[in-house]
Amino acid sequence: MRVLLIDDHALFRFGLQELLERRGIEVVAALRDGRTGVARVAETLPDVVLLDLRMPEHDGVEVLRELRTAHPRMPIAMLTTSADERDVIASLQAGAQGYLLKDMEPDALIAALGEVVRGRTVVAPELIGILARAVQGETTGERHHPRHADLTPREHEILCHLAEGHSNKTIGRLLGITDGTVKLHVKAILRKLDVHSRVEAAVIAVERSLCARPQTDDEP
Repeated sequence: MRVLLIDDHALFRFGLQELLERRGIEVVAALRDGRTGVARVAETLPDVVLLDLRMPEHDGVEVLRELRTAHPRMPIAMLTTSADERDVIASLQAGAQGYLLKDMEPDALIAALGEVVRGRTVVAPELIGILARAVQGETTGERHHPRHADLTPREHEILCHLAEGHSNKTIGRLLGITDGTVKLHVKAILRKLDVHSRVEAAVIAVERSLCARPQTDDEP
């Protein structure tokens, strides 16, 4: 995997570069400003761009739009400290395939980058609720009545794991099934819910409270 990193904070930038390189990931460039980053992306054509959101000279979303115009299919993920709903939605609408938080675990970051490179949309698990609230105000009548009734018990169980942000490998380990079997179930879930990504499926699970934990007698 070849990564190009754009972040104006030198300590974070250098630290992340070292972390990625220790994991066998090539960092083709680690840059402090978006304008230089846009030019270097054209020169290096990395597998994925990691882009900071808050930068003093050029806003991350602005840089994202420039990159998306020049490279429509380039995998690009925002890596930021902001969990603000407006930032999440603006980034995804501008074409980001990932919205990741800087305090995530290294293994989770590497896994998320792999998903982005494979063309999937990845959002930090703790932000799924934000997406759900945003979707509730924008979806059509059809989306308010997703076909979750068509899901088998196993598919429903896996959907709830998706809502928790679990990977196929983690789901397989928790349920005692192979990654390949999980992948087949996820494909069936996406088809039945008429969505195109795990994130969309997770949003449906959250906004429809499909995975609400049953209340026990000890709870108020």
